[in-house]
Amino acid sequence: MKEQNRHSRIFGWKQLALLALLLLAGLGLWHFLSRPATISYRGHTVEIRKNVEKCRHDPEGFVREENGRITYEKDGRKALLGVDVSHHQQEIDWEAVAADGVDFAMLRLGYRGYESGQMNPDPLFEQNYEGATRAGLKVGVYFFSQAVNPVEAAQEAEFVLATLNGRPLDYPVVFDWETIHHSENPRTLYVTEEEMTGLAQAFVEKIRKDGNYEPMIYFNTLMGYLGYDLGQLEDVDYWLARYDNDPDFYYDYALWQYTHTGKVDGIQGDVDLNLDLRPTK
Repeated sequence: MKEQNRHSRIFGWKQLALLALLLLAGLGLWHFLSRPATISYRGHTVEIRKNVEKCRHDPEGFVREENGRITYEKDGRKALLGVDVSHHQQEIDWEAVAADGVDFAMLRLGYRGYESGQMNPDPLFEQNYEGATRAGLKVGVYFFSQAVNPVEAAQEAEFVLATLNGRPLDYPVVFDWETIHHSENPRTLYVTEEEMTGLAQAFVEKIRKDGNYEPMIYFNTLMGYLGYDLGQLEDVDYWLARYDNDPDFYYDYALWQYTHTGKVDGIQGDVDLNLDLRPTK
């Protein structure tokens, strides 16, 4: 009887030990599966925002043509070609632009001074809007922001809405906040990544509340990974600036600005070229 009890105790301890090992293994697996996934960018470990849609564009769909332009095709649908311009491109022959294969134009509507903070209309916005629409191009607008708080960002959105005054757009109203490196005293120098996200949210909310236009956010790869918290901006489309044959970016984006040295008939000098990668457009 004593021997039987001893074996029972040994068997019981083995069961407990095995159960403990299984529990530890389960906890380890849970910890592994639940830990945030990361990617590496320029030596930084970046946490992936699981609520932001992963990029769905097929790298093999991008083709660089002999003239330097990039095309994209997937499931029989070709991406539309676009330009984005401001008064820096001077007067534009929009009929020639349209004849050169350009489908849409993103026009700078206005900007805030990076030192003064004053909001101004782009000197050629009205002319570009009339010329591009008359030539049959689809049109969207962007505002070059140097806001330093959400109140200013909302004011910029109000400036855009007042300037548009209900005029139709085919493409979004874009919040284009950028860091300035060529000024000794840029007003946005000490804006943090958290504050940047709040600026974009304020602009997007104001445009969306108006109900007439679709908001969008413009950024480069650096700002997309190490600037904006895209986990808080997952319900708005992105316009990605990355100058490369294959825009290697983890998250999905609607527009891709792939060069700032493009050549288009009707535009003097260099111009930014873009692709509209949205499948429904």
